[in-house]
Amino acid sequence: MKVLGYAAQSSTSPLGLFNFERRAARSDDVVIEILYCGVCHTDLHLARNDLGFSTYPLVPGHEIVGRVLSTGADVKKFATGDIVGVGCMVDSCQHCAFCATGLEQNCLEGAVFTYNGVDRINNQTTYGGYSEKIVVSEKFILKIPSGLDLAGVAPLLCAGITTWSPLHHWNVGKGSRVAVIGLGGLGHMALKLAKALGADVTLFTRSPGKEQDARRLGADQVVISSDAQQMLAVSGQFDLIIDTVPYVHDVNPYTPTLRVGGTLVLVGYLGELKPAVNSAVLVLGGKSIAGSFIGGIAETQAMLDFCGEHGITSDIEIISIEDINDAYERVQKSDVKYRFVVDLASLKS
Repeated sequence: MKVLGYAAQSSTSPLGLFNFERRAARSDDVVIEILYCGVCHTDLHLARNDLGFSTYPLVPGHEIVGRVLSTGADVKKFATGDIVGVGCMVDSCQHCAFCATGLEQNCLEGAVFTYNGVDRINNQTTYGGYSEKIVVSEKFILKIPSGLDLAGVAPLLCAGITTWSPLHHWNVGKGSRVAVIGLGGLGHMALKLAKALGADVTLFTRSPGKEQDARRLGADQVVISSDAQQMLAVSGQFDLIIDTVPYVHDVNPYTPTLRVGGTLVLVGYLGELKPAVNSAVLVLGGKSIAGSFIGGIAETQAMLDFCGEHGITSDIEIISIEDINDAYERVQKSDVKYRFVVDLASLKS
């Protein structure tokens, strides 16, 4: 299947038009016309090979909302015309202990990612959502609830599930006290979801100017993390802290604000923490620092269903595909509230 998309040809070249072949649809596959695709910071990292394992040409995009064009003979859950979603994964081994328990993202043989991955059958590189169409196994396709703005749904497939998964794992609900570090694409979704779950929600930020928007998004209080008195005032308060900061940073100011037995979970940064973590605060308070990586397919569907029930979507700025390189520069500067979404109809022009 011939498809038009946008690709990075190298780590230093801007993204541009790219004609390529999608694999032939298999009996369990769904062919999807892509309507919208969110722009994740990971897209920028991989386009520029910041993590050191990018394969070119690279077509980014793993926050996909589209319409079913056709289905394979064995497909049972989807029909032509359905509105569906595709997130960060398009396959996994389906038989290891993690896949069997709905944790495909932790597949022991390695999940196949939506782009810059390797197809398990034909060994070809996977291409993402900055394109006209995509072919995906029905096991990795999500049902989109009716009544939601489709462009606003797209970032739920990454930013949404990335913040929902720790909220779900640590049983956040009415009476829980949750804090969120950072107000960006992930942080704004964490505020919305935690509030809808019934938690008392706090935002940690270095920017006093973000308070009004944080409260609109669901924060009950805002703490300026560079203010020692404000930080002292919230000592021992939080059951869960979701840390969305995407770069190396000091977590030591935040661990004293956890309750005994509380957890700070990293969702935005992969790498070494500097300065070193003071373990005394953790040991003496029975506190933990953990990590969380996206979520499984069933969990992602549960998140989408929850968002459908509560009318939750991402705050977005819609762009045309030809503006993607400018959007990347703005993502680098955190100059978006709070997620770019590409309208793929712009590829037709």
